[in-house]
Amino acid sequence: MYKVESLQKVSPSKYEVLIISIASPLLLGVYRDGELVEKIESKEKTSEILLKKLSELSKKYNYSHLIYTNGPGSYMAIKLTYITLRSLEILEGISFDGCDAFDLNKQNPIKAVGKLYFIKENNTIITKKFDEVVEQRFELPSMLSEVTILNDNKPMYILSAV
Repeated sequence: MYKVESLQKVSPSKYEVLIISIASPLLLGVYRDGELVEKIESKEKTSEILLKKLSELSKKYNYSHLIYTNGPGSYMAIKLTYITLRSLEILEGISFDGCDAFDLNKQNPIKAVGKLYFIKENNTIITKKFDEVVEQRFELPSMLSEVTILNDNKPMYILSAV
């Protein structure tokens, strides 16, 4: 008679990267199974540093998914990030999603243009004028479960013509 033992397979860790590029500094967080394991901060321009950092991280972690703040915020940074991630999706098969930027700054106003800021009221994003400068501080959460993934990964453009 033979004794059969079931062996439990250990699945490899799943790595994802969260990108906050809508304000300076650029923040990148590497998550293993949803938990933050590495944080990268750069004051360099998104156009000069994002692809380089993502390339370095792919060699170290072999991530399979990217999440970015698709707005509101710096339109140029949003466009550059989207184009970079869309290119990685096409060339490398790495999927990506957009997330709610307000989750990453404690629901505070986000700089639009001039004295206008984006605010979220009743799940609607509007612009509001502030006479005083509002500090822009974004933070990487310790767990990805704290981030709201949006239905659409395309850039969010809200500001009407000024």
